[in-house]
Amino acid sequence: MTKPLPALSLRNDAIAPFQTMELVKSAQALEASGRSIIHMSIGEPDFTATPSVIEALNQALAQGKSHYTPALGIAPLREAIATHYLRTEALEVDPACVIVTAGASAALTLACLALVNPGDEVLLTDPSYPCNRHFVAAANGIAKTIPVGPETRYQLNAELIRKHWSPSTRGVLLASPANPTGTSMAWVDVVDSMAEVRSRDGFVIMDEIYQGLCYGDALSGIAPNPRSALHARKDVVICNSFSKTFHMTGWRLGWLVVPPDWVASFEKLQQNLFICPSALAQYAALGCFTEESLAIIQERKREFERRRDCIIAGLRRLGFEIPLTPDGAFYVWANIKRFGMGSSSFTQRMLQEAGVSIVPGADFGLSQANDWVRFSYACPVDHIEAALTRIEHWLGAL
Repeated sequence: MTKPLPALSLRNDAIAPFQTMELVKSAQALEASGRSIIHMSIGEPDFTATPSVIEALNQALAQGKSHYTPALGIAPLREAIATHYLRTEALEVDPACVIVTAGASAALTLACLALVNPGDEVLLTDPSYPCNRHFVAAANGIAKTIPVGPETRYQLNAELIRKHWSPSTRGVLLASPANPTGTSMAWVDVVDSMAEVRSRDGFVIMDEIYQGLCYGDALSGIAPNPRSALHARKDVVICNSFSKTFHMTGWRLGWLVVPPDWVASFEKLQQNLFICPSALAQYAALGCFTEESLAIIQERKREFERRRDCIIAGLRRLGFEIPLTPDGAFYVWANIKRFGMGSSSFTQRMLQEAGVSIVPGADFGLSQANDWVRFSYACPVDHIEAALTRIEHWLGAL
């Protein structure tokens, strides 16, 4: 008889499957069998890296720049990121406080490992990006999710933080704009929430990976809020990424901005866990900050805004309840309660019967998750229009 494998760690039991990726696999299998599938599930721009990035990559390859880099990242990229803050936000950031990471996931992992002790609570919103809970769990912390709704823009505020802070709470993990709702925090809530947390000697991790994708809002009059939380306080950990704004998802490159006194500790963790980010990706990312690249990124941002307006109008016409028009990212958080199905059944049937792939709310939290779904509009307008037509016919046949 074959001896059983050793038991896996208990940590595995605390981490739920990423349903979004499981649904993507189902959609891809249907597509491989010959079905026409419109993908509106995964949060990945259809755009790719700009020509300047590809040119910088090719130069790095030709020059053999594929060896280990410093753990904190190459100096030219750290300086370029700091300069980008100055150019776009008139915000002075010390390049020494910029840490280049192997994507935002690695950045948030480093932040949680640096700040969270076993048993510490970290406050997050419900709904929120599911992996955020698991970054906390990986540090043996406890992700304490707080139900939020349209009345707070699906975000935490100082009042909610006060209400839910306990003796075990160590800090908060915020995201603005957020996944899955596409909504940003009102600036007054950013300032007040950070002050509330720091008054309790807690930490703030602010996920700003969609900050470069904030839009004006002709539909509901909400002004975009593209300011980094660094404008409010310097004792915050900022997470950002090249994946969304610069359309470099598979390059796995992100960054942190941390208080100067913490840089050495983050560097130690990076050295031991990741050694360094991809050298080639780092050199390529220097091409993100050319005038040519930045002009292309701005034009693509305007296209995302056009897509948002198209899908919001279409979904509302079909009866989906969307309490808030998203002002950032490329997601729509839509209520489906009126259709009489739970979100998992709704998304599975839509995939199988209409050929449109979206994500059930259950991936993003527990509070009313069965009544919500997420659409991603990181796809061309003609795909969005075709999906709306398919959904309309499918709903009509139910």
